[in-house]
Amino acid sequence: MTRLRLHKERHLVSRIGWLRAAVLGANDGIVSTASLIVGVASASAQASDVLVAGIAGLVAGAMSMAAGEYVSVSSQADTEQAELARERAELSSQPELEHQELANIYIRRGLAPRLAREVADQLMAKDALGSHARDELGISEATTARPIQAALASAASFALGAFLPLSMVFLAPEAFLVIGVSLASLVFLGVLGAIGAKAGGRLCCVRHCASPSGVPSRWR
Repeated sequence: MTRLRLHKERHLVSRIGWLRAAVLGANDGIVSTASLIVGVASASAQASDVLVAGIAGLVAGAMSMAAGEYVSVSSQADTEQAELARERAELSSQPELEHQELANIYIRRGLAPRLAREVADQLMAKDALGSHARDELGISEATTARPIQAALASAASFALGAFLPLSMVFLAPEAFLVIGVSLASLVFLGVLGAIGAKAGGRLCCVRHCASPSGVPSRWR
């Protein structure tokens, strides 16, 4: 008798919760801190003054990104919880209509009506709310909002991104600090784009919205 081997897969979609916040935070850290350093250095400030301004920008930016990300993702989480509460109430008050609604979703996806009703029967018997959350509302464990995770990822990535142009204060001669930070920041942004593309599963750094056939690349 042939035994089936089950293997555990790790899907890239599980990274959505922190990857977006991390890439956004690092990008803002590079751009905002580089702009601050260039602005202060252009005013003929001493290297020590530029360094203090850069560190202040790093700390303030990391705190701001964390707070902003937490508030925005918390709003998403609140919306998800409100939708789940509404769905839970509908399952309690009108289970037959909710069953038909779930079956209709499967019919639109291509299942025969009888099979769709059987699938809805079995899924609702096991986890009615989870089935409706996933197939009706589009809420799953992998994509659910995680405010704390997003806030920490955003703050840490901002600090890391800000440190890159800030390090040029130590590496570049004072006379060439403005041009050094500007050129280095472009390089850092290119590297960040490559890392973000790699972490997101892209095979190259070139991003596009659709394939030559007109089908969005995310469905290919």
